Amino acid sequence: MLSAIMEDYLKSIYYLQGETDERVRTSTLAEHMGVEQPSVTSMVKKLAKRDFVHYEPYKGVVLTDTGIPVALEIIRHHRLIERYLTERLEYDWAEVHDEADRLEHHISNQFADRIAEQLGNPAVDPHGDPIPTADLDVSPPHPVKT
Repeated sequence: MLSAIMEDYLKSIYYLQGETDERVRTSTLAEHMGVEQPSVTSMVKKLAKRDFVHYEPYKGVVLTDTGIPVALEIIRHHRLIERYLTERLEYDWAEVHDEADRLEHHISNQFADRIAEQLGNPAVDPHGDPIPTADLDVSPPHPVKT
């Protein structure tokens, strides 16, 4: 089992890595997460020992085939929670991100599947970002209609 902080690192690396296989510099990751670079290096080494990332000092970090599905699972949880909060609990879409950040680490895949089912298996979150399917497939983002 991973800690919430470890999951946040994997999610951040996924976002920064994008759809490329390019390495993410630890300085970029530190800036993105708002932490000091030595903290990033320490965590990245821990994640590498568990085969979630491949890390080379001075070159950066990239998710492994083990790390990608974990990152996508957390992203799925986050985006489904955001959608649920806006559609069912009438949160303003501008305030759901922080709430979803707190909750994403504490729901099971079964719970996420039930949320998705209740919402009609939405393709995008309130911000227009794609929600990974239960199989962790991700479609390209759709623009948000305002």
